[in-house]
Amino acid sequence: MKLVGVSGTLAGEKTSQAVNELLAAATSIDPKLEIELIDLREYEVELCRGEPLSYYNDDTWKVVKKILAADLLLFATPVYQASISGVLKNLLDYMPENAFKNKVTGIIATAWSEKHFLVPEYHLKPVLSYLKGMIPSTNIFIPNKSFDIETNELNDSNISRRIVNLAEEMIFLQRAIHDRWNPK
Repeated sequence: MKLVGVSGTLAGEKTSQAVNELLAAATSIDPKLEIELIDLREYEVELCRGEPLSYYNDDTWKVVKKILAADLLLFATPVYQASISGVLKNLLDYMPENAFKNKVTGIIATAWSEKHFLVPEYHLKPVLSYLKGMIPSTNIFIPNKSFDIETNELNDSNISRRIVNLAEEMIFLQRAIHDRWNPK
C-alpha cells in the first residue's frame, strides 16, 4: 500500500511537519507501507481552469498522478480566512468525481487560533466526500501553540497521540477496503 501525504500550503513549516509526523507514525505501524510527501511548496501546480489535464504543466501532471495512484491519502491544510488554503482547493479541483473511491482520506489542519477547529469538518470533509473518499472518524486539528516556536516541531503529546491514532485508523480502514474488494 502507498500512503501519500499532501501539505497544502505554500508558506511555513508547520503543515508539512504535521504530515511528516503522520507519515512516520504510519511507517512505524506498518513498515511495508510506502510513503510519500507532496509538499506543494516544491511544485508549480497551475491554477485549475477546467481544461483537460494534458493542457497543464509537468508539475501539475506529476502531483495529480501521484495522488490518483495512492492507496490512501492524507490532506493537510493551514486555516486561512476560516477555510482551507486556496492552493489545496485548487489541487482538489483537478480531481475527477470518483478520484478517491475506495481510498481512505485523512485530514489534518493547522491554525493560529483554536477558534477554527471546525474548518476541516465543514470545508475539507465535504470536498473529500464528494470525491468519494472514505474519511476516518476523526481529523486532527493542531493549534499553533502545539508547535515549538523556534523549531516548528510538534511538542504536544496529546496531538502526537491523536496523530498515531489517525494513522492506525487510516491503515485499518484501507486494509478493510482492500480485503473486501480482493478476497483471498
